[in-house]
Amino acid sequence: MIERPRDWITWAIIFATMFGFFDRTVARDLGQWENNDPAISAWYRELKQPDNPTVPCCGEADAYWADQITVEGNKVFAVVTDDRDDAPLHRPHVPVGTKIEVPPHKYKFDRANPTGHNILFLSTARDVFCFVQAGGV
Repeated sequence: MIERPRDWITWAIIFATMFGFFDRTVARDLGQWENNDPAISAWYRELKQPDNPTVPCCGEADAYWADQITVEGNKVFAVVTDDRDDAPLHRPHVPVGTKIEVPPHKYKFDRANPTGHNILFLSTARDVFCFVQAGGV
């Protein structure tokens, strides 16, 4: 009977430590967004996938400039032109010149793009979340 309270206390300490750790990692701020225009940051946060409007396109850490587009047959390819340093953006490196096929259901036309660049949102496996052309209304 004496062991039972100790077991409970031990598990409570373990749980509290783990919960505190996860809470800090989710809320961490490394200063990566300090110099960003708040309106552009809000645009990234509010953007939703065209084929799944309840799911975000993801954020700035998944966004690559793709200011060159090529068409081959009936397929459209966005060519990565983003030469920004990946480390401050906390994103995987995708070399400039990489061609990524953009499926037709991933084109986003319903939001203006204030960045001045075509934006290609990619998963770490380089699947396309969204493609948004520069400009628009």
